[in-house]
Amino acid sequence: MNRERRKLAKQEKSYTKQIVAAGTCLFALLFLMPLLLYGGEEPSPETPEPTGSLPLDRVVVTPGGAVDGTTTVRVSLGEGEILSLPMDKYLWRVVAAEMPASFEPEALKAQTVAARTYTLVKMEGHSANHPEADVCSDITCCQAYIDPETAADRWGSQAEAYSAKIAAAVAGTDGMTALYEGAPIQAVFFSSAAGRTVDAVEVWGNEVPYLSSVESPEGEEDVPNYHTTVTVSLEEFRNQMAEQFPQADLSGEPGGWFANTVLNSGGGVSTVEVGGVPLRGSELRGMFHLRSSNFTVSAGAEGVTFSVTGYGHGVGLSQYGANALARQGLAYQDILKWYYSGIEVGVYQRGE
Repeated sequence: MNRERRKLAKQEKSYTKQIVAAGTCLFALLFLMPLLLYGGEEPSPETPEPTGSLPLDRVVVTPGGAVDGTTTVRVSLGEGEILSLPMDKYLWRVVAAEMPASFEPEALKAQTVAARTYTLVKMEGHSANHPEADVCSDITCCQAYIDPETAADRWGSQAEAYSAKIAAAVAGTDGMTALYEGAPIQAVFFSSAAGRTVDAVEVWGNEVPYLSSVESPEGEEDVPNYHTTVTVSLEEFRNQMAEQFPQADLSGEPGGWFANTVLNSGGGVSTVEVGGVPLRGSELRGMFHLRSSNFTVSAGAEGVTFSVTGYGHGVGLSQYGANALARQGLAYQDILKWYYSGIEVGVYQRGE
């Protein structure tokens, strides 16, 4: 009897070893097969969470998209230096410079598509400012630009997370372009609006069907320095006006210098008479370095005070508005269609 029990015990032990061995082989096969098939590379780690309050876009980023990675952009960095970059690497530098990396992932994607579209239009044209390059790093001519090292210094402890977040926005929109009637649009953008964007014709004099005035949802709880004031002494104001508009009559009480204000579609100043001379709101904005043309003005013995709302020219995509829409759950395609009326979002096939 004892001999039979010992025999059964040995058989059970043998069966257990076989099961364990088979399980081990199966695990090894399942775990190691991807490494054998893909050259033994370790899987990409999950993108880390930033220390800020916004979550990261959980997208596995593959360097060099099928479209962006095969498109080369020549960038003029000034003083004769030309840098050739794949589109995806160039867009990373633009988005990192143009929009806060703390913004919602869908807002960053919308900014990326706008930047890509803007770049494609530049690539199909020619600029006397940089004849040997497609674009430049001068914001008065093209888009903002920042190299990764400078961006990392600016972001500090959040550099790794923010870098990955912007890379995800670029990779997640590979090749996507804002199109009107099949062609890339003039994808202009600005920082923040005062409730509505402005129709392009009111700023630049050209009627552009997709750059019409639309509501924009950002407010003072969203935008730093949403409301600002600029006060200019009476002497400085007179000097500036005398230099540029000597025909203006600035005699009498300062409160009577301003009259007949006409507002534009975004609620900003289209025109206002100053000393009897009609001026555009954009002219006063430039003269006195105002953040936008959406302002009211008061004048007295203490000087001329401009009370300003928002930041930028007001046409096209509002960056803070895009972030507000993203928080409401809109995808980047819908954000773009919100600000650029009648467009489609797709891959643009460039001609040779």
